Amino acid sequence: MTVFLLIGIGVVTGVTTVLFGFGGGFVTVPVIVWADAGLGSSAAHVAVATSSVVMVVNACTATAAADRRILRQLRGSAPLFLLLAAGGAAGTVAAQRAPGPVTQWGFVAYLVITIVDLVLRPGFFGSRAAAGSGPAAGGVPAVSIPALLGAPIGAVAAFLGVGGSVMTVPLLRRSGRDMRTAATLANPLTLAIAAPAMAISLAQGTRLDHGAAVFLVGPVDIGAAAALLAGALPVIVALRRHRPRIPDRVYSRSYLILLILVTAAMVAASCRPG
Repeated sequence: MTVFLLIGIGVVTGVTTVLFGFGGGFVTVPVIVWADAGLGSSAAHVAVATSSVVMVVNACTATAAADRRILRQLRGSAPLFLLLAAGGAAGTVAAQRAPGPVTQWGFVAYLVITIVDLVLRPGFFGSRAAAGSGPAAGGVPAVSIPALLGAPIGAVAAFLGVGGSVMTVPLLRRSGRDMRTAATLANPLTLAIAAPAMAISLAQGTRLDHGAAVFLVGPVDIGAAAALLAGALPVIVALRRHRPRIPDRVYSRSYLILLILVTAAMVAASCRPG
């Protein structure tokens, strides 16, 4: 039953990867915490490491399928990518050494802060963002995220296992991008963070003591990752050809609703006995 549930959640991560730029971290972290609750305090570490594997594959697939006119906005962003990767590596090392509840509840705290910020601070739902600066806006505007923000974004994202889209999408929105453009650009930015995180996680030996039926490679639950990807990848490929047209106002509010639902799921998983 757990395998079928993970495949179903994988379908959801495929949708969120294409439509919202979430490579899987926001959805997979609470689900893996729940599925691997038998690991006790190690469940959060396993969830963060496993989500990095899922995010790399999902974000890579979505980037390969993305509109090249939108991706051209990333030209000249090499310093940002390098600092995102450096922050991702540092955040992964820190997550491995932090107590499980710190990453688990840090995830919840960050989501709550993000939700409050989206609601109270202007710019995310505004008409300027809806106007967009996508391919049809004339020219190819550069990504407006300062390169120096790459290291802290990468570190926080890798530490919590969230991929970075929860920070990059609002930043891109407030710089005038529509939701479609912001979500598309978030995938390669997520890949820059998740790739070093995945490499560091897989390089570890299996050192977790557990009695649960979990197939671990280092701290990565390979079985859960495979089930999640089995559901996600066909959806990503399908949405490339049949991407729904969603009004920007509905699109941005759906992003907020998704964050609220994931926060509730993470709290439920974190409070689950055992």
